[in-house]
Amino acid sequence: MSILDRIVRKHGSQHADKPNPELTIVQMQRRDIREIMPIENAVYPKPWTEKVFQDEIEMMHRNQRLYLVARVGREVVGYCGLLFSNDDAHITNIAVSPRWQHCGVATEMMLELAWEARERGFQALTLEVRHTNAIAQELYRRFGFTPAGVRKKYYENTDDAIVMWCQDIQGDAFAERIAEIARSRP
Repeated sequence: MSILDRIVRKHGSQHADKPNPELTIVQMQRRDIREIMPIENAVYPKPWTEKVFQDEIEMMHRNQRLYLVARVGREVVGYCGLLFSNDDAHITNIAVSPRWQHCGVATEMMLELAWEARERGFQALTLEVRHTNAIAQELYRRFGFTPAGVRKKYYENTDDAIVMWCQDIQGDAFAERIAEIARSRP
């Protein structure tokens, strides 16, 4: 069963506006902000504001960032972003609507970010993840990220962040890793 089949089976009855909804991932636009804000507010204890997203999209237009939205049919079900820094790309966020979590949307967005970082010639990917978020940590390990340190009280000045890196993303091993993830979609 493909990810799309699983999504349709799990949520299909809620999406009668399109008989065969499919997952698409496209570049974020300003008009997407109002649709991503409910997700942002639902998944983060201290969410970004609309202004932060507007500023990030402006930096995307200057080729300093990349933000993507994931849609099933017309519904925004997730979003993610990359910040560009020298030879590295930093994953700023990956968020999936609570109604669509555990359906493979985050994996699909990670694949897009990985392919995009490779295509743009970056040598490494990095991110921070809440120390209590075991599900996200497992996803990142699947992509080859390894812990490199801890940022004490990084989140809301209370929770620690684990800093994770994925090195040599231009190498054959990483290319094969993401190809295997793409082939093994549920």
